[in-house]
Amino acid sequence: MSDVIASNEERMKKTVANLKDGFSALRTGRASAALFDKIRVDYYGEKTPVNQVANISVPEARLIVIQPWDKALIGEIEKAIRSSDLSLNPSNDGKVIRISFPPLTEERRKELVKQAKNQAEQGRVAVRNIRRDGNDELKKSLRDGDITEDEESRLSGELQKLTDSYITKVNQVLEEKEKEIMEV
Repeated sequence: MSDVIASNEERMKKTVANLKDGFSALRTGRASAALFDKIRVDYYGEKTPVNQVANISVPEARLIVIQPWDKALIGEIEKAIRSSDLSLNPSNDGKVIRISFPPLTEERRKELVKQAKNQAEQGRVAVRNIRRDGNDELKKSLRDGDITEDEESRLSGELQKLTDSYITKVNQVLEEKEKEIMEV
C-alpha cells in the first residue's frame, strides 16, 4: 500500500512544479525570458510559443530583446505581447523587438503579491485534495480487507506528514516569489 503514498507524493510534486511554473509568468521588476513562455503567436495557422519562433535575450536587467527567426513575425509577436496581461509596451526596428521594463509601482507590486498568494492557495488546496484522495483509497483498501486498521492508521499518518511537507514547500515558493516581487 506504500504505492498509495508514492503516487500521492508524485502528484504533490507536480502541484508544486505547476505552482513554480505559474509563478514564472508573474512579472517582477526585472526582465525574464520566462514571462513569454505562455505567449503564443499565429505561425502558419498554429498557435506557437514565442520562444519557439524567436531568440529571447536579456541583455540588461530591465530590457528584453526578441529576435524572430522569420522577420514577417515581428508584427504578430508585438501584437501578442501587447494583448497579453503583462502590461508591456514593445517597440521594433524591423529586425528585433525591444521591451523595456519600467519599475513596478508599489500598487502593482501589491497586486502581483495578491495574485501569487491566490495561486499558492490553489496549490495548497490541490495538495489537500490529493491527501483526501489518498485517504479515500486507504479507507477503501481497509473495507476490502487489503490492509488492517493499524496499517491504514499508519499510512494515513504518513500521508499527513507528506501533505504537511508539501504545504511547507508551497509556502516557501510563495515566500521567494513575494521577495522577488517586492524588491525594488
